[in-house]
Amino acid sequence: METDSQPEESLVPSPDEDCVVPGNVKDMGLEAEAVVKDVLFAVAEMHVSQSLNSASDVAHINVETREGNRYCVELTEAGFRVVGYAFNQADEDLNTQYYETVYSLLDSLSPGYRGAFGNALLQRLERLQQTGW
Repeated sequence: METDSQPEESLVPSPDEDCVVPGNVKDMGLEAEAVVKDVLFAVAEMHVSQSLNSASDVAHINVETREGNRYCVELTEAGFRVVGYAFNQADEDLNTQYYETVYSLLDSLSPGYRGAFGNALLQRLERLQQTGW
C-alpha cells in the first residue's frame, strides 16, 4: 500500500546520525524491524518475513518498490542482498551483490525510492533552514 504521507523527521538520517548498518545489533530480526521502520516511507510495502526461517544471524525482509517490483531481501552480518523476486521466496543459490546499507540496496533497485528519499531529505533541510540551524 503506497502512501504519500510525510516521513517523520527521524526517518531521514542526517550526516551525523548512524545509519542502520549490519553488525550494530546482534539479533538480525530486531535490526530488520528497525530497517523497515526507517525506510517504509519510501517504498510501496515492506515487512519482515514471518514465514521464512530466521535466526539471530539472518532475517528476511519483503520489499515492494514504488514501481511494483517485489523482492525478498536477506539481512546478515555481510549486509543486505536480494535472494528472491517475490515475497517470502529465498533462493540461496541466487548470486547477488551484498550492500552495506539498505539505502544503497534500495537506491540500486528503485528510482522511486531514490526520489522519495531525496524529497524527504530536501524537506528536512528546508525545515532546518527555516528554524535557523
